Amino acid sequence: MPDHTHRIRLLRDLADFLETQRGTADDPFTPHPDTQAIISARHTSRSQLNYAVPEALQLQRRIRRYNADSGIPHGDLVALALDTFLRVKGYPPELPPAVDE
Repeated sequence: MPDHTHRIRLLRDLADFLETQRGTADDPFTPHPDTQAIISARHTSRSQLNYAVPEALQLQRRIRRYNADSGIPHGDLVALALDTFLRVKGYPPELPPAVDE
């Protein structure tokens, strides 16, 4: 029988890492504090994100309606949604260390 001790340890380490990334929020859609800080920063540089998405999902209409209800700008909503999804899937951003002011 193969020894899976190494893989089990790696999976436990990964689970511990993901737990620290998620924080203590009960809501899995709560933005990561680093992401919230970047979006809230006044002088955050931005770039265009253009992808063709299925029309049947009505994403543009739903984003506009959510914006009307919440006041969250379209770009911020897309950034929050994609960042949350990618973090949960194990792809956090490689952010530079925070500089204390």
